[in-house]
Amino acid sequence: MAQNTATAAGLDAAWLTDFIERWEAAWDSHEPDRVLELMTEDIVYNDSAWPKEMRGPADVREFLEFTWSALPDTHFEFIDGPYVHASEPRAAFYWRGTATHQGRIDPPGLAATGKSLEFYGADFHEYRDGKVARLTIVFDMAGVMQQLGVLPANGSREERLMAKMTNLRGKLPGSG
Repeated sequence: MAQNTATAAGLDAAWLTDFIERWEAAWDSHEPDRVLELMTEDIVYNDSAWPKEMRGPADVREFLEFTWSALPDTHFEFIDGPYVHASEPRAAFYWRGTATHQGRIDPPGLAATGKSLEFYGADFHEYRDGKVARLTIVFDMAGVMQQLGVLPANGSREERLMAKMTNLRGKLPGSG
């Protein structure tokens, strides 16, 4: 497999198809080293599930171990894409994730609920030397929190009550 994937026209389509298959298999393996071997040593990684930007393998390993501890059966499947930048080594794709909440999520300190989750998101990759050098992952974190019971369902009585409490708090002295 050639490691030089960037060309003047962007990415080699065959390489990208192979890479995405290896990427999905690495994430589903729950083995941090398999994911990390697909990233550069200076990886910059932003994930809407993590409170800070990750820089380098140690930060990413911490995130992966945390994720798989709380959600040990996490599984991903690609559902759309890739969408490839015409002249740069960048691609994006959409995926569906499933997991069971079997371990503590800290932050914010949520004990295991045993609830099954389904969530959708997107990966945005920038490649260098056959690996991901910059990664952004976004997904519906509010939807996950609703499934876990942390946030109320859309349109529910609880959601309306929460909105009223938020509006009231905004009117209190010293809250602004």
